[in-house]
Amino acid sequence: MPTPALRRAVAAASALAGTLALGLAATPAQAATPLNYAALGDSYSAASGVLPVDLSNLLCLRSTANYPHVLAARTGARLTDVTCGAAQTKDFTGSQYPGVAPQADAVTPDTGLVTLTIGGNDNGTFINAVLDCGTAGVLSGGKGSPCKDKYGTSFDDSIDANTYPALKSALGVVRAKAPHARVAVLGYPWITPATADPSCFAQLPLAEGDVPYIHALQAHLNAVVERAAEESGATYVDLSQASAGHDACRPIGTRWIEPLLFGTNIVPVHPNALGEQHMAEQTMSVLGLD
Repeated sequence: MPTPALRRAVAAASALAGTLALGLAATPAQAATPLNYAALGDSYSAASGVLPVDLSNLLCLRSTANYPHVLAARTGARLTDVTCGAAQTKDFTGSQYPGVAPQADAVTPDTGLVTLTIGGNDNGTFINAVLDCGTAGVLSGGKGSPCKDKYGTSFDDSIDANTYPALKSALGVVRAKAPHARVAVLGYPWITPATADPSCFAQLPLAEGDVPYIHALQAHLNAVVERAAEESGATYVDLSQASAGHDACRPIGTRWIEPLLFGTNIVPVHPNALGEQHMAEQTMSVLGLD
């Protein structure tokens, strides 16, 4: 039979164990360290034209409703957003505007996630194609393929000769600065439908034969972006299927891209808030963050 002294010792030990258990249960679990997230890229990443505007840098016409902000809010990531309207791949390593640091400066060894959309502004591919083809469409009354007839494969040739190596170089810089980060490169959501929609001409004045021409040009650019991403060890976020049926010719509430004329954004032919939201969701899905 246990002695009284032994019974008292056992009771004290039990009480101490109970107290420790209650203390551990009352102590909140250690919060997970937020993911360090650097967002780079051009106006499709910055959501140029979408309100509200990020007042920290008006030169870049960046929105606080862009897909990096949506993604960070959904995941709890610690966001450093250096996206900037009109950015080219060269702006990853050089200053785009006076006082604006190279975008790659935002990437550090402890960065865990990098996202970017880039390449469309290199060599003026998108802006020249859309504006020139829009002007040609108006002058032709929407008939024929005046832009394709004038430019032929020149835009495509420039993508292969100049944009592709520039993408590889820019992604190499990002990988070198954060070798362990997950890098997601987004493709561009569809601007035009695959074939001409006559009812859309007032908003997107492309000649009927130039609509598939621009669509094919965008498909080519996205294919080159995908190739550069895969060869650089990055993850490509394909938006071609997700954005089908959400081009600039669709009504408000369906379209992700605003048209050239009579749109709701102050910057035409760019994603609206709905488009940015879906770009974030597609990225999270591909990365397994949703």
